[in-house]
Amino acid sequence: MKLIDSSGWLEYFRGTALGATYREHVRSGDLLVPTLVMLEVYKILRRDESQEAADIATAQLRKATVAELDETLALYAAEVCLQHRLAMADAIIYATALQFGAELVTSDRHLGILPDVTYIEKTT
Repeated sequence: MKLIDSSGWLEYFRGTALGATYREHVRSGDLLVPTLVMLEVYKILRRDESQEAADIATAQLRKATVAELDETLALYAAEVCLQHRLAMADAIIYATALQFGAELVTSDRHLGILPDVTYIEKTT
């Protein structure tokens, strides 16, 4: 199971060169999407692209296993936040991956150094 973070999904939906690398992970099939990632992807595509782009992305994200932020996950994310000195959103995403035994795929350098994370470097 793979959890692609928000920035990876945005690259994928925008069809960027980096998004082509994420496409391979999307096609792996067994995907986990935290509700927080759905929020971020929808918000940014709605703001920067269009309502249609946000709706299309949301429909695709819903095909994955959706992980809701419940009380147990929230408290676990708080511990992960303290342990790894992460921002709240990053802690929730990383804790979700850990809780479900998923591989986190990201281009965020500060997450890329953590265990069980696949880091995809951004090129300029």
